[in-house]
Amino acid sequence: MRKATRQAGDVAVRMVGGAGYHVGSRASTADVRDLIDRLHPVHGGSDLVRLGPDADGGYLVPDDLEGITSAFSPGVSTESGFEVDLAARGMQVFLADHSVEGPAQPHPQFVFDKRYVGSLTDDTFFTLSDWKNARLPGDAGDLLLQMDVEGAEYETLLATPTELLAQFRIMVIEFHYLHELFSRSFFGIASRVFDKLLQTHAVVHIHPNNCCGSVRSGGLEIPRIAELTLHRRDRMSQAEPCRTFPHPLDRDNTAKPTLPLPACWHA
Repeated sequence: MRKATRQAGDVAVRMVGGAGYHVGSRASTADVRDLIDRLHPVHGGSDLVRLGPDADGGYLVPDDLEGITSAFSPGVSTESGFEVDLAARGMQVFLADHSVEGPAQPHPQFVFDKRYVGSLTDDTFFTLSDWKNARLPGDAGDLLLQMDVEGAEYETLLATPTELLAQFRIMVIEFHYLHELFSRSFFGIASRVFDKLLQTHAVVHIHPNNCCGSVRSGGLEIPRIAELTLHRRDRMSQAEPCRTFPHPLDRDNTAKPTLPLPACWHA
């Protein structure tokens, strides 16, 4: 939640049912439960490390960073500690956000574009694919993605070719409006996004953002916002269910009460 990016004049918010906008009928509890079950975090054989501050803007990633030379981080706002830690590990970091003039702090390995990511490319937006091709044309090496774009993650990921998603060895994505999974219209969008990611990656960590609480229905509890870390399956030596929550390296995003990962989200 570190990033205050607003995209497309709140089109993304309306699309995913945020800010009190609800359309369509209710998704079945069984379908929502099945999706949550498929998102249960697993230990892939690499321990998690924390990059960024011990506060909002820090994230847990698998300790499988060697060989990744470039990272993409759309959404900037006022915190760039995670990106600084990536740069300290030798990565060139590409950042993008139309709402600010540059990263929160300068770094010689930062490359900034004043644009939002989304499902189209024009003067204000670009797709993740067009951004990558503009900055790293022809590069087929492993990449890292960290994305916090206030709801535009759904359209961005749906518009991204699977081949490019598979280049990201590690992805850390903050998903917004998850409480809207109970809405059939939003569930249809979100479930396709998660299905697409799970083709090549597995969830290895979930950190609920304690800024906004959770909702309960049908025996399920869903954080409104959660940070998911995904690891590409071909880099994993195992897939054992994670059972310790919160992780010892987890930190609250805000001063509000801690929001543990609800039991239905892990084995």
